[in-house]
Amino acid sequence: MTALFALATALLWGLADFGGGLLTRRMPALTVVVVSQAIAVVVLGAIVVATGGWSEAGPQLWYAVAAGVVGPVAMLCFYKALALGPMGVVSPLGSLGVVVPVSVGLLIGDRPGLLQFAGIGVAIVGIVLAGGPELRGAPVQRQAVLLTLVAAFGFGSVMALIAEASSTLTGLFLALFVQRVTNVAVGGAALFVSVKRGGRALPEDGGGVKAVLAALPALAFVGLADVAANGTYSIAAQNGPVTVAAVLANLYPVITALAARGVLKERLRAVQAAGAGLALVGTVLLATG
Repeated sequence: MTALFALATALLWGLADFGGGLLTRRMPALTVVVVSQAIAVVVLGAIVVATGGWSEAGPQLWYAVAAGVVGPVAMLCFYKALALGPMGVVSPLGSLGVVVPVSVGLLIGDRPGLLQFAGIGVAIVGIVLAGGPELRGAPVQRQAVLLTLVAAFGFGSVMALIAEASSTLTGLFLALFVQRVTNVAVGGAALFVSVKRGGRALPEDGGGVKAVLAALPALAFVGLADVAANGTYSIAAQNGPVTVAAVLANLYPVITALAARGVLKERLRAVQAAGAGLALVGTVLLATG
């Protein structure tokens, strides 16, 4: 069950990242984040009301609030790092956030078997390679590396926090709702500050609000896929070893790379193909260990 939900998480996160990446080619990244998460807030709010999730309110929701604050900060650091580049170094380094939930799992008593330990190691190497790291070329700015590591720590922390934010299904809906409301508040504040400083909130091509409205179905997919991924990861982490759930869930760069190959016809570099293969081997070891 843990492996199934964790792999579902990887699929959803990978597709959400692919969709978000396409959207940020047409409109500012902050706008994509705020609008997609706002749509998720509306849907989750309706689910919470329908399921009576408010009755699950308690101190655990502070984990959801923390995840909601950390998530946008990590994303902004990651986007800034990507802008500084090179992306071929920044993107794989961002995957190292898996170390956070794996460490938490080991601290709370997870004791993977020998095969699972091997699977964790192989899968992590595969995840990094699947991002297509650049091993030569332009030097990497120290600021880009620092921002990437902050982002990776943030992404990993969100995984650890959201797994602690609820213990029931209805409680999970409420926790995800609180997380998304916090996401929108933090992201909205960042967007407001960006516009005040001369940044853009709408597409540059002149489409304006109409372009954002036309992209609502895609924005909804990105926001809801991201929410669903957080939900499936929480279930995976609560029903099995966190170490296994975290590593399998972080296979999402492989999904993103495959989606780019299938939809955009981008060719996988040799290092990415090798990474995907290692990730698959690691998955098998984790599932059978």
